[in-house]
Amino acid sequence: MSVSVDLKKGPAFCLRTRHTCYTMHVEQGKFLLHDAYVPSRKGVAEAKQPPYRSFSPYRTDAGPELSADIVLSEFPAFGSGDFRGDAVRVRNPEGNETTCFLYRGYRVLDGKPQGEGLPCARPLPGCRTLVLTLRDEHTGVEADLFYTAYEDTDVLIRSVRLRNTGKEAVRIENLKSLSLDLYPAGNWDVLDLYGAHCAERMTERLPLGHARVVMASSRGASSHFMNPFFVLCDRRATEDRGLVYAFNLIYSGNFENTVEQDQNGVVRVRSGLHPDHFSWLLEPGQSFRAPEAVLTCSREGLGRMSRNMHAFVRRAVLRPCPTDRHPVVLNTWEGTFFDVSSAVVREYAADASRLGFDMLVMDDGWFGKRVNDRAGLGDWTPNPGRFPEGLPEFVRAVKADGIRFGIWIEPEMVNPDSDLYRAHPDWVIASPGYMRSESRNQLVLDFTNPAVVQNLKEQFEKTFRDVPLDYIKWDFNRHLSEVGSSCLPPERQGETAHRYMLGVYGLYDWFARTYPGVMIENCSGGGGRYDLGMMAYSSQIWTSDNTEPSDRVFIQYGSSLGYPAEVMSCHVSNHGGAIEKERNREFMFAVATQGVLGYEFSLKNVSMEAKEAIAGQIRRYRTFAHLVEEGDLYRLSDPHATGRSVFYYAGQGQKEILFTYLQPAPLAGRETRYRIHRALPGKTYTDLFTGKKYTGAELREGIRVRPDPDSFSFLQMYLRAEEE
Repeated sequence: MSVSVDLKKGPAFCLRTRHTCYTMHVEQGKFLLHDAYVPSRKGVAEAKQPPYRSFSPYRTDAGPELSADIVLSEFPAFGSGDFRGDAVRVRNPEGNETTCFLYRGYRVLDGKPQGEGLPCARPLPGCRTLVLTLRDEHTGVEADLFYTAYEDTDVLIRSVRLRNTGKEAVRIENLKSLSLDLYPAGNWDVLDLYGAHCAERMTERLPLGHARVVMASSRGASSHFMNPFFVLCDRRATEDRGLVYAFNLIYSGNFENTVEQDQNGVVRVRSGLHPDHFSWLLEPGQSFRAPEAVLTCSREGLGRMSRNMHAFVRRAVLRPCPTDRHPVVLNTWEGTFFDVSSAVVREYAADASRLGFDMLVMDDGWFGKRVNDRAGLGDWTPNPGRFPEGLPEFVRAVKADGIRFGIWIEPEMVNPDSDLYRAHPDWVIASPGYMRSESRNQLVLDFTNPAVVQNLKEQFEKTFRDVPLDYIKWDFNRHLSEVGSSCLPPERQGETAHRYMLGVYGLYDWFARTYPGVMIENCSGGGGRYDLGMMAYSSQIWTSDNTEPSDRVFIQYGSSLGYPAEVMSCHVSNHGGAIEKERNREFMFAVATQGVLGYEFSLKNVSMEAKEAIAGQIRRYRTFAHLVEEGDLYRLSDPHATGRSVFYYAGQGQKEILFTYLQPAPLAGRETRYRIHRALPGKTYTDLFTGKKYTGAELREGIRVRPDPDSFSFLQMYLRAEEE
């Protein structure tokens, strides 16, 4: 049983997965305290509590040992003596923010409740949900704490719903989906994924001291600059050994993750909505649901943590690909930019079909007056000068060449030079009295306004009617500034950023329901919304606008820490004519096959020799794509530390292994041995690329690779065990 309750001990609650245990109990019938979260199904014999400290306030009916300032709290509230970061802050009718949430009861549900307008994890067979209810008696606000155990993947889901059962309105000013207190403390590191546009998800590992570590985005998106995924780990933890906790948020908007260590060495981890640009007026009878938080832990290092997260995301979050396999796409952007037309794209399609591509994707430039980035966004009508036969007939002609068809859209944006903006200048995110800042010549549509979302539904329904689409690339190319909504009253302006995300999710959901057989690839200037919220609606995400393989090695390494390869859209491009050189071409291919393969350039400008080589790459990729999409990832080298990214994907039963060595720049050094420790020692493996044979024992002993001091270098082996 994944959820158990012991009524004799307070009561006490336990959530178990295959290798982890999460325990808490109610003290004195009132106070919900955390006991432990450990990578052991048996849990701990007795939970430790830190000692009382002077200057720590306590309730006289509880005693100093239960000071809010020192206990391991399951739902720490602001204002009642806990001076650490709070999980909930509510301004009451008197205008102050003091609350005290006391235990009221519990329920155990089969399966898992869904997210009330938010993306959420799907229930898997056998999962159960514990719901604990707390209440602040003064305001009548009740908190439902949700805990769902995913036994096979060693993942827990946590979230919170606040309900106002009182007689007066209150204002939520902070609400975290997760707060976790860990004690006794050790020597901890915090690992985050920071970055920038074209340099997303770089890894940063810092020792945790006593200053609060904050990892956040207040840009209206999860952003290129800080990803919601983060890790707390033992300072000695490696890829294969050491205690590791990992956290993520199923949300795509403003978020705040914090880690802090207090006077007693208690480490508090929090994850949830960012308090910037957020407040929520909760009227009597209303409720508010926070996004879901994801957590896992392991004593087997970063590798096991990643495999837990990968399996969970694949099974419970990621929108399944509507086709049997992820398509190998050819995207028009880097070949044509805005210069797309019926003739140009049909020529692309004919070439792509002959080379074995699955999908042609027509990027920006097909609609309205969109001949550059200064006009057209918001007017989702095909440009009649570029597609005189109409979009349905054009797409049918493309598909007649035996290739599927995809199209680019950016529904959340509008150019001031557009019919939509001229008709509705009040339909954008803006603050009255302040200039409307532009970025990339565009503004953000106000998705808190139902009329905006309805207008987009009507435009796309009309434009895509009778169009046999197979794929949509959904882009988002600027962040939110002057955050305000003309359709919300002054007392609700703090709700704008979150309501914006609810509107975006509503339109994503409409697309998924209206076009159930159409694959959605998410994009935000590359990987600016590379998060679990987007993955709930997308089958894959454009990893970065940067397709240079030497840079992609680092971007893809960081992405692999928290997200499965099946999500990672990776393209071979042709910068500087690199596709014409065999060694460059094969290196780009090896880098791109860390995720889902695609290409992005004009085939018209590529030699016949290169075209034939590309066709061969596609055929080769299809032989092992199932390992990338479904296999377990084992990282052998961190490129930030060693200058080399080395990893392998192991299939079910370890009978198939895809090994990849990527050295993105010249590197001096000795030969290094990379152990493929999942190889079966009693088997003989054949490298299907070269025909060379290896025993499982030899592979476990290691593949020897000497770095190249003069250039980039790579090695890829597709190993298959011979049948006896």
